[in-house]
This record gives sequence, structure tokens and C-alpha cells, in this order.
Amino acid sequence: MTYIRNRKHAQPRFNPKVTAAIAGALLLPAVAHAQQAQLPSVEVTATQDNGYKAERASSAKYSQPLVDTPQTISVIKKEVLADQHAITLTDAVRNTPGVGTFYLGENGTTNTGDAIYMRGFDASSSIYVDNVRDLGSISRDMFNIEQVEILKGPAGTDNGRGSPTGSINLVTKQPELVNSFNSSVSYGSWSQKRATADWNKVIDDEKGMAFRLNLMKQDSGVPGRHEVNNERTGIAPSFVFGLNTPTRIYLDYLHVEQDNTPDGGVPTVGLPDYRTPDATRPFIRNAGRVSSSNFYGLSSDYDKVKSDMFTVRVDHDFSPNVKLQNTTRYARTTQDYLLTGFMGSAANLLTPNPANPATWTIARSNPTRKNQENEILTNQTNITTELETGALKHTLVGGVEVTQEKQHALSFTRVGNLPAANLYNPNPNDAIPAGYSLNATGYNDGKTDTASAYLFDTVKFNEKWSLNGGARVDHYRTTYFANAAGAITNLSTSGNLFNWKLAGIYKPTDYSSVYALYATSQQPPGGANFALSAAANSASNANYAPQKTKTAEVGTKWDLLNKKLALTAAVYRTEVENEVELDATSGLYFQTGKKRVQGLELGATGEITSNWSVSAGYSLMNTSVQSGAVVTQAGENSLSYTPRQAFTSWTTYKLPHGFTIGGGGRYVGKLYRGTDGPAASPTPTPQYVESYWVWDAMASYVVSKNLTLQLNMYNLFDKDYVAAINKSGYRYNPGLARSAVLTANIKF
Repeated sequence: MTYIRNRKHAQPRFNPKVTAAIAGALLLPAVAHAQQAQLPSVEVTATQDNGYKAERASSAKYSQPLVDTPQTISVIKKEVLADQHAITLTDAVRNTPGVGTFYLGENGTTNTGDAIYMRGFDASSSIYVDNVRDLGSISRDMFNIEQVEILKGPAGTDNGRGSPTGSINLVTKQPELVNSFNSSVSYGSWSQKRATADWNKVIDDEKGMAFRLNLMKQDSGVPGRHEVNNERTGIAPSFVFGLNTPTRIYLDYLHVEQDNTPDGGVPTVGLPDYRTPDATRPFIRNAGRVSSSNFYGLSSDYDKVKSDMFTVRVDHDFSPNVKLQNTTRYARTTQDYLLTGFMGSAANLLTPNPANPATWTIARSNPTRKNQENEILTNQTNITTELETGALKHTLVGGVEVTQEKQHALSFTRVGNLPAANLYNPNPNDAIPAGYSLNATGYNDGKTDTASAYLFDTVKFNEKWSLNGGARVDHYRTTYFANAAGAITNLSTSGNLFNWKLAGIYKPTDYSSVYALYATSQQPPGGANFALSAAANSASNANYAPQKTKTAEVGTKWDLLNKKLALTAAVYRTEVENEVELDATSGLYFQTGKKRVQGLELGATGEITSNWSVSAGYSLMNTSVQSGAVVTQAGENSLSYTPRQAFTSWTTYKLPHGFTIGGGGRYVGKLYRGTDGPAASPTPTPQYVESYWVWDAMASYVVSKNLTLQLNMYNLFDKDYVAAINKSGYRYNPGLARSAVLTANIKF
């Protein structure tokens, strides 16, 4: 953002009655004339803010502007989040196509936290905060976030082990040399209540000392879902010393607490493609759909999460061409979770009177108890230098990283059974029978130690041609110990991961690039969940080799309209190898499986005119199993929980007299669920969920320089759709119902 201390000479204003098209046509000559005029100087204390469009990614490993970075990276800035009133990471990633929480979990359990799928694979273990891995089952809040960066394609060279198809990085807010106070108070349908505050204070301008405090409190229902509730508290103080000097020291602390009522989903009875679970009761197939607002758990269910994160970062400029960054972090996340789950199997779905569905019940047969603690201690050091060797210009980034990650979890044993729920009218206040218990009878400990070294180089041959490459070596050791009611498991694995990437870039103009990229990534056993296994059919078997990924991508990026609007296009192919597969002849398991994701992705972000902003993207994915068993229950040779087509859009327009209007639509194509037994075998549950469109809108009004009112409306046409489905297909999570939130934004 540009802060002007002398406001004597304001910029010229255009006639508000001119249409958007004419205004856009007149804008360029007006700006050119203003640049040629001899205006008095003004003092600027920060860089120009381009609204929705980001210029760079935050990581030191990406030394070039986004337009010259040869990989698909979507950056969702705080301006987009604010206009959409997007408050969680799940809300934020809806701004990039084909990324979302499509998978609900295994049979009786439900995914918690940010369970995000990207290009056919689970990316939940590849979430970072300020380029440091963030562990634990938590729904990440945006109250302290500057922007969200979504890297698509292998990120092994950048981050080490991780998801085959990308990573997500959250960039936190940092102190600035400006005094400001911003707060918001929101209230919406379904008892949505939330308040935030963002206070920045300059302590010593000459020494570059500033303090920033972000606060958040929320107690909200979930639109369309009875009983489900999200209660959060967050505090994030940060301090900086040495801004505008060669040495900057940042001290950050984040504390978040959540006390939620978890959502176990809704039975899939009545959905398209639903079939009876019992051949002797064919009438169930024609049963009516249950209400998507029904809650099948108990009022005593809970999800308590506590997260603490302390970070020290030191930036030092040895010279304009040599810079150092060192980051140290300790973080700890704990979760205590109880969910009353269910499965609509033949044994659990009872129909005492077939002619009267009001008598039908579904057993609460899968109560889930989770008590887990995650810790990470890490230190990263990056050095960036610019140098010339003859006619070649180099930007080198080298670094080392030492990390320890730990997970401790309890295991539980159930005694007794819970009362069944009425299928069409469940009661969350059903009494728990005497003698029922769910007690801890074991535990498991997982730990991964990693030492890493990496080097990146961008070589510019001339103004048109450059080469970007990088390599990373990780030495890891994972240990796992489990005591399940006296049954001991003690496993370990270790090894070295070598990942690399290489890209060639051609710049047709100074505001565009065309590139070709090849990159790799790896995920060793236990790398995603800190759990090793002795089972031959498990990818976490300590004797198996790491899962390997390679991606080829060709794309182009253009910064148009005076570099205010970014347009991107890319085609790619990703192949994942070393998947565990059963050999039909020998009956043994081997790492012979291979999966492929290939497709096209388009994006547009920025300003079309000074009043008109847009963020949009489209993805077309063709996924398949190249070697191994089909992974969808329907028998389709595609990857599960991956829409073939997806589209997302959001736009806002500033009207005269302080009004702004905006809106957008999201399309998610047909989703196939995973296998729960032999693929293509008879199944009583839906094998897929239908595609859907959802439309949102907003309007805001500037009441005064200190107050703006904003109204956001979601799911305008009240589309009743399936947002996520579980592996067995017995349960699904409904999308948010039509709702509205009114926010008062206050600033000083």
C-alpha cells in the first residue's frame, strides 16, 4: 500500500458517470499524461499496492517476480479474502480451480482440520506458514494472514518431502512503520458472530521499531447445519527491530484456540446413484433424501484444538547483492476430539415398518476419539546473492535446514453401544447408556528428523533468455513406536531424498514470459502422517522406497494493462511412481503402481480498470492409473476426489459515492469416490457425486473515512450440493446453505 504523508496534490478524478468500458479506454492516456507532468515530489513509505495482483511469492527461493517464475503459483491476497469475507484456509483455496476439501474421510472417521485435495492427491501434509511446515489437525484462520500462496506441481526442491502435486504457504502479517488500527465486527444468519482487530504501532521510527497485534474472536453456527458450531480465539503479537536498516529482526507469536462441535456428515440415503444396502429390502433404494441440515452426532461431541507458534526471523543485507535470512520456529498443536459417527450399512440401517420411514433408524456405530499432539522445531538459513560471470547474470539462493517433527497420539477402545438415531429426525440429545465408555488403551509416537541443503540459480543470458534450476538433498530418519493395549510396534526408516528442477524462460516482452519446466518430488514412508506400518499393502511400510513424482509443465505469463492484470496459462503432466500394488499372480505386494495427472490451467488476477478487479481460474484435468488397480468405486480409470473440470471467479466494481459491488461463481465437476472393497463391485452407496455451481455476492458502502459496511451473501440460489463424500460413500458433507453476513469495518 502507498502511504502519502503530503496529500496537498491529490490525483485527478474521472467522471463517475462514464461507463466502465470508456473509463478503461481513457485511463491509459490519462496516466501517461500524469507521468509526463512535472508534479511536486511526495514521500512514499511503501510499495504500490496492486489490489488482487501479487508481484512476488514470499519465499527467498523464488528470487524473481511471479511473471518470471516458471511454475503455476496462485497468490490469494488479503484484499480478495476481505472482499469475500473468507475467514478460513478452506474459504481461501476456493479461489484456485480444482483445489478443495472433497474427501470426507475413511469409513467411520471424519477428516479434521484442513483436509485439502489438489490435482488428485491429498495436500494436507504440505501446508506451510511463512515457508515452514505447519503440523496438526487445525482449521487455519485468516485473521493474521497477508496472503495465501498455492504452488501447483512438485515442490520437493523447495520444501523437501511432500505432496506429489503441490503445497500451500500462508504468509503472516508483519509490523510496518505506520500507525494504524483496523477492526471488523460481523453478524450473519445461522448465528454467525465474529470480531477481529489489527493494530500497528510505530515504537521508534529512526530505529525501525514497530509492534503489531492481531486479535480474533468467533462463535458461529454453520449455515445449513444444525448443532454444528465453530468457536475460535486468536492472538498474534509481533515485533520488528531495524526496518529500513541492513538488519531486521522479527519476533512473532501466534496462539489459537478452537472449541468446535464437529460435523460427522449426513447419510447419503436418497442421493443420486444411491442403492439399497440390503438386497432383501429393495424399497430403500427409493427412500427420500434426508434433510441436509440434520445432525446425527450427539450434543456432547467436541473438537478442542490449541496451537502455539513462536518464530524468530533475522534478515541481514551484507550488501545490495548479498542477503541472509535465518528463521527459527517452535510450534505445538494439540487436538482433543470426540465425534459420534455412523455407517449406513445393511446391519446399521433398520426399517421396522417399511411403509413408515419415520420409524427407520441408523446406528451410531462409529464413535471416533482422537487425542493428538504435534510439535516442530526448525531452523532455516538462506543466502541470496547476485553476481556476474562474464556475460551471464546469476541470482543464487543457497540454504540449509534442520528440522525435528514429532507426533504423539492416544488410541482408544469402546465398551458398549450408543443409541441409534432416527434416520429422518435424529435427536442430538439422546441419552448415553450406562456402562458405555471410550477409554484410552494405548498410544503411538512418531518422529522425523531431517537435515537439508539446497541451491537455486537463475541465470540470465540476456534480456530475453534465462535458465532457472535448483537441487535439494534431504537426509531423513523416521521412527515409530506404538503400544496398542500391550501389542508393541517399533519401526524405523531412513534415507536420502534428492530432488531437482530445471526450467528455461523466454521473455517476448518485459511484461511476459514463456517457460518449460521439469521438476521432481518424493514422499518417504511415514512422511505424511509420522506412522510406519509392517503391513505389506501399506505405503507406510518401512521397507518400501519413497513415492516419486515427476512433472513437466509448459506455460506462459503476461502482465497486461500497465502490469495491473496477470494472465497465466499452463499445460502439465505429473506422474507418480512407486505406488503399492497387489500382484495378481503371486499374491504379493510390489511398488509397481503409477498414476498420472495431466491438464490445462488458466488464470486471471488483477485490475481491468482502476475500479474493476477480478480473480478467476479454470482447470481441466485428465487423471488415470497407468499401472495398478483402479482407485474409484465406479470402476472409472480416474483418480478419486478430483473434478475433471473446475472454474472459479470473483470480481468487484467500485461505483460512485462509495459503493462497491461484487460477486462470483464456482463450478466443481463430477467427483468419483474411492474404493471400499473391490472396484466396480456392487455397492449400496453412491459411487460419485454430481457437479454443481455456487454463486456468491457482496456489496459495500463507505459511510465515512473510518467506517465501511459490507454485506456478503453466499449460495445465492440455495443450491443443495455435496461438498465432500467419505470413502465408503455412506456419509457426505453438504455445502453451505444460502446465508448472509453483515460486517462493519472500522479503521483509524
